[in-house]
Amino acid sequence: MRTGLLQMANDEHLILLRQGVESWNRWREQHSEIAPNLFQINLNQANLREATLSNTDLREVGLSRADFCMANLRAADLRQADLHEAILYTADLTDANLREANLIGADLREANLGGADLRNANLSTATLSMANLRNANMREVTLREANLSYATLSHADLGLADLYKSNFSRADLREANLYTANLAQANLYMANLSQADLREATFSQADLREADFREADLSMAVFCIANLIGSTFYKTNLNKANLSMANLCMANLNHANLSGAILMGANLISANLYTSVLTEANLTEADLREATLSEADLSNANLRRADLSMANLSNTNLKGADLSYANLRRANLWGTTLDGAKLKDTIMPDGKVCS
Repeated sequence: MRTGLLQMANDEHLILLRQGVESWNRWREQHSEIAPNLFQINLNQANLREATLSNTDLREVGLSRADFCMANLRAADLRQADLHEAILYTADLTDANLREANLIGADLREANLGGADLRNANLSTATLSMANLRNANMREVTLREANLSYATLSHADLGLADLYKSNFSRADLREANLYTANLAQANLYMANLSQADLREATFSQADLREADFREADLSMAVFCIANLIGSTFYKTNLNKANLSMANLCMANLNHANLSGAILMGANLISANLYTSVLTEANLTEADLREATLSEADLSNANLRRADLSMANLSNTNLKGADLSYANLRRANLWGTTLDGAKLKDTIMPDGKVCS
């Protein structure tokens, strides 16, 4: 990291670069000990394909619409650089400093950004499909409507990031930090978020079909009206999460912690909630037809007007639960604990209505 007063661009370095990439790369090879200084210069729309710019000072440089295809930018300093609509296809940006850089609309397909610093950078509408962002620092980054399909973001830090309407379909987000991130209306179809930190993250109206959340921390996360069909939440922490009106049809919530969760009007048809913890959860008007709730803990849960017809509730703890007006027609209640449960106008498995 440079210290002291900012240095202006080295005129010699700029002249060498303007002689063309071939001459520049030859000079870099012959003078590998020199870290070029191109601070604040204007390279908008420049052709820098395959250029060797590793360890180069490119702070605040104008690089709008520049072509960096296959360029080497390892450990380059691009803080506050303008890379608006730049072409960085397959570029190597390993460990590069892109803090507060403008990458709006940039093409970063298959780029290597492993370990890069992207804090507060703006990548709205950028294309990062199949990019490598493993271990990248992306705190407070803006990726609104960006395409990160098939991208690798394992162990990346996306805390407080704005990912509104972004596309993470089939992306690898294992063990990533997404604490309080905004993923409203995002596409996370078949994304891998296992063991990720998603506390207080927002997934309202997001597409999370077949996403993998196993062992992730989703405490107090918001999933209102989210599509979670076929998603996996094995051993996931959903304590006090808001899943109101979410579609969890055929979701796997085996061993999940849903204590205090809000599932009002949620679709849990054929969902697997075996041994899950739903103490004090709010399942008012939830659709639990044919759901597996055997050995689950639903003590003190609110199941008013819930549809539990044909559900498997064998050995389930419903102690103190509110089942008023609920439908338990043809449900399996073998070994179920109903001590203190409210059963006003509840339809029992044999079709009889409790008074």
